[in-house]
Amino acid sequence: MPTKPAKTAKTSAPKAPAKSKSKSSPADLIEKASLQALKTLQSLGIEQQLQQDIEWCLGSYRHDGNPSGLYEMTKRSISVLQEAKERKAKGVTAKLLTDLEKAVQAI
Repeated sequence: MPTKPAKTAKTSAPKAPAKSKSKSSPADLIEKASLQALKTLQSLGIEQQLQQDIEWCLGSYRHDGNPSGLYEMTKRSISVLQEAKERKAKGVTAKLLTDLEKAVQAI
């Protein structure tokens, strides 16, 4: 009679610990906010110079780690996006503006 292979116990891989929501650094917040602002400006097709300035500041920040330019560009973006929201531009939400303002205030 043929013998059956022995049953092996299935072992599962240990579960990774749940990710805790750690606070992002102010520099991380402003980088994310700048990217949000840039994407929104691009989708609206407004303020080409501001878009270029944000892109330049993002590159500069990634090179030297100094977020001061991102703060300035995000402040400019807030005022531009608030004006766009008043004109009822699609894609400019109150949450977006609140997120941008929080990132600027996280200094």
